[in-house]
Amino acid sequence: MSGSAENDGVVLVVGASGGIGRAVLLYYLAVAEYARVVAVSRGERPAELAPQGERLSWLVSDYTEASIAQLVRATLSDGERLARVVICNGILHNAELEPEKSITRLNASAMHEVLHANLVVPSLWLAALPQVLRGSDSCRIAVLSARVGSIGDNRLGGWYSYRASKAALNMVLKSAAVEFRRRFPQVKLLAFHPGTTDTGLSKPFQRGVAPGKLFTPAFVAERLATLLNQLEPDGELSYLAWDGAEVGW
Repeated sequence: MSGSAENDGVVLVVGASGGIGRAVLLYYLAVAEYARVVAVSRGERPAELAPQGERLSWLVSDYTEASIAQLVRATLSDGERLARVVICNGILHNAELEPEKSITRLNASAMHEVLHANLVVPSLWLAALPQVLRGSDSCRIAVLSARVGSIGDNRLGGWYSYRASKAALNMVLKSAAVEFRRRFPQVKLLAFHPGTTDTGLSKPFQRGVAPGKLFTPAFVAERLATLLNQLEPDGELSYLAWDGAEVGW
């Protein structure tokens, strides 16, 4: 099966210190199909991951364009290939900003911060990947999107910056899929909606979540990995939720 993992493949997890990113990292470290897992984070390697030895490579990045380009080149050793890439960077709120409930709450600095984290940084990683991709190599690339990035599904409004950043991210991914169809036909791109996951990103907004719809990061990581195994390179961008259902654009 062409969607199956191969034991010479390398997994790259970007944003490995976040709730979902860490779960994805732990998932791939727990399975034996991949020779090595490369984690990228702003922070240093946690002490509890030290026993992983050489199978885990931990790279520190400030997510500038120069840092990203340099770290992508450092991802692979001679003879290795990328098998999976999962890009988990993103922001919804912090101490200084929160999702806008009204258009009157928009301000330039908050919009720039959200767009940079959710759109610019993932896009720069995609832009750097061609230097290590080869046209004959099978690779699956997932980027954390969100259902709120769907224009057609927007019935509640609000969350202006976050919605806009994810919708724009989807467009970048779509354009990348068109280009990769020509240059890297064995690469598959996935915009992934994880559902409401029990992480710091969703904490202030969990009160109204329906029973059974607040997922653990470990569950989301398993669902993402399963979807990547099932998807075949077809030159298209898939926009899928955690359960495999298509999300409308």
